[in-house]
Amino acid sequence: MHKKRFALIGCGFIGQVHAANLATHPGVELVMLADADSTRASTLAGQMHCRAGEVSAAINSDNVDAVLIASATPSHAELLEAAARAGKAVYCEKPIDLSLQTAMRVAENVLHLNTKITVGFNRRFDSSHQQLKRLLDQGIIGRPELIQMVCRSSELPPLSYLQTSGGQMRDQAIHFFDLLRWLTGDEVTSIAAMGAALAMPAISKFGDVDTSVLIMQMQQGGLAQLDNTRRTGYGYDERICVMGEKGLAESGPQSPPGLKLFQDKTIIKQGVYPDWFSRVQGTYYQHLDAFVRYLNDEEVADLPGLLDGVQAQAIAEAAVLSLSTKRSCPIDKVI
Repeated sequence: MHKKRFALIGCGFIGQVHAANLATHPGVELVMLADADSTRASTLAGQMHCRAGEVSAAINSDNVDAVLIASATPSHAELLEAAARAGKAVYCEKPIDLSLQTAMRVAENVLHLNTKITVGFNRRFDSSHQQLKRLLDQGIIGRPELIQMVCRSSELPPLSYLQTSGGQMRDQAIHFFDLLRWLTGDEVTSIAAMGAALAMPAISKFGDVDTSVLIMQMQQGGLAQLDNTRRTGYGYDERICVMGEKGLAESGPQSPPGLKLFQDKTIIKQGVYPDWFSRVQGTYYQHLDAFVRYLNDEEVADLPGLLDGVQAQAIAEAAVLSLSTKRSCPIDKVI
């Protein structure tokens, strides 16, 4: 595998996750880190044994083949377009932008450049979801008729994060809009959403919810349901259940490995993962690995592309509209 030279833009929590993966991947040379906070970039660069630089240098350097964008969401669209125009491959964290119109404009501006781009829907690389995808592709349970999805985070993020996250639909549920399209090979045509701020009532002041139930109609006739919560009392719960004409398959919450205790007539075992990152941490590396293989001209069927990012966001925008209007909203193919 030919090593690809990466620059990372954004050195916050998720940027640090990406930095560690870039630094340890055998097909990657991490050559530069950049961040709006130069001190944070310098500190992380020292830990990763690479250099810190300006964002413009990360995008325009001749010594960079690919740019990984993990900066604050409002900067994604501008950086993605700039990197693509500079001839770099791009791995961009989701969402592309908080505005669907801006995301669509960027996609239209860069698609003709034939740049290799992936959007950060790392949940596709969850091992359990991958097995479910293979089973569905093989037609073992027939055409999906009813899909039930659960995304329940264990702990509320800080209020400061929620105020700038774009809301539950764009920040949390969007992963499952992408998973639904990827797993079924089908498109969502309409969505109806109900939601409430039950765990943190303060977020209702800026139009957000922390608990929601969504019902979606699929183009091929199937129905899908997603329930989201920002807080549980029992750990992180993520599962997808698909019923087809010939049976049912489920990608479950995946109990973490650990000890089982058999005592008297009782069995005590570990439950679900304690938080979302414990469940999904490995998927970030798997997504990076798939992207690197793609950059080396391998065929990678599961890699989420730019249009996947835009279409998932179109579903999220329709869900936001449904929450506010309390009616079902249609979804069109946006590009």
